[in-house]
Amino acid sequence: MADVNRSTREASMSDKPVDDSQFIAGSPSVELSSNRTSLSFERTRMSADRTLMSIVRTSLSLISFGFTIFEAFRQLQKTGVVPSISSAPRNLGLALVSLGVLLLVMGIVSHMHFGRELNGRRERLYGEKLLHSDIHYSATPTFIIAFLLLAVGVLAGIFMAARPLIGGH
Repeated sequence: MADVNRSTREASMSDKPVDDSQFIAGSPSVELSSNRTSLSFERTRMSADRTLMSIVRTSLSLISFGFTIFEAFRQLQKTGVVPSISSAPRNLGLALVSLGVLLLVMGIVSHMHFGRELNGRRERLYGEKLLHSDIHYSATPTFIIAFLLLAVGVLAGIFMAARPLIGGH
């Protein structure tokens, strides 16, 4: 049985000449390495997107929690359930929203810097004929959502700064 499998394997590996012109640098090993490198770039780019997604998630939590604290105390003071004694809830809410916006700005800047660096590496490898194509990564949905959340966070901060708590100091 082992001889049958062996002869089948040998028959499937033909002795036909391979056209080396289809490979990068005319070498199958460079071609395989190029494919692995291209896939590695894709994995790295997806990893950067996942990192940005986690920053967006954390920023969204900070912004929404900060706004919720502000608005909840504002409504409680408006109905008279909580006395209007200080602006501490407003300040805490503004601090959380500001922290969320700051984190988001840092994440967006870091993501843009990393994307440019990754594109530069890919261009260098393409220039040295070690990759088949020179792909430039464009904005992903995560990147667009990050900018939209940044706008929402800035607007929430402006709203909170412009509308003090009822009777707050």
